[in-house]
Amino acid sequence: MRQKLIMSTISSAPIGIFDSGIGGLTVAQAIKRELPNEQIVYFGDTAHLPYGDKSTAAIQSYCIKITQLLLERGCKLILIACNSASAVGYELVKEYVGKRAKVLNVIDPVVDYLRELYPGKRVGLIGTKQTVNSQVYQQKINALGRRITLHSLATPLLVPMIEEGFFKGEISEKIIEKYLNDPWLEDIKGIILGCTHYPLIKQPIQKFYGQQVEVIDSSEIMAKALKSFLGFHNLYNRNSTNSDHFMVSDFTESFEESTRLFFGEAVNLELMPLWD
Repeated sequence: MRQKLIMSTISSAPIGIFDSGIGGLTVAQAIKRELPNEQIVYFGDTAHLPYGDKSTAAIQSYCIKITQLLLERGCKLILIACNSASAVGYELVKEYVGKRAKVLNVIDPVVDYLRELYPGKRVGLIGTKQTVNSQVYQQKINALGRRITLHSLATPLLVPMIEEGFFKGEISEKIIEKYLNDPWLEDIKGIILGCTHYPLIKQPIQKFYGQQVEVIDSSEIMAKALKSFLGFHNLYNRNSTNSDHFMVSDFTESFEESTRLFFGEAVNLELMPLWD
């Protein structure tokens, strides 16, 4: 009886998600569609975005500080909803968290997806400089032994463009087309959106490729992987009545507007600056 009570208490705890800004909201939205009973505690590190041009040491420091905040709010699982942070901070966060919570990143589920559907094929990836330069996708894909060829391209203008709200219209389409026309991305069968901001520009990317190339959306893949993970560990929250909670390290109107866009209603943002 006591064991069942403990498991029930753990399963009803929230899921902590963090990202450098609004990008992780694409993951949070996908998770709410797959797992509507789960309570989300979200942290957007808007004071330090974008992570893609930050040093490894800086990103790791942000990761630990945010993780501690999420642990203090009783999260049963910490999801690093940022490719740059996943690339350089995942192992450190896992070590820091220990047995206090589960820890997931957004890279491994995508690699698992490629293993099943893209053996022997050429795949493109667009992401931040930090994600591309870390070569974390390349290393993980090579370890699969599935003869997948990865062509990664840094696209540093996309995150600030999205954070400023310029992800619809002619200006954004021109920037996207400029990147996707790079010869390095020729003859690919699929393209990984290697940043959780990029699902916001999935439509123009799909328009560019038509039906010839699959646009691999990490937010959707992550949500399905999380559902399987929670089921395997008996951590489903089956009767949640708690509302989601959103924190930012610096208040921005674009973040507030984005949460309304994603979740269909205004949300209360708690300003939570990261300490130095």
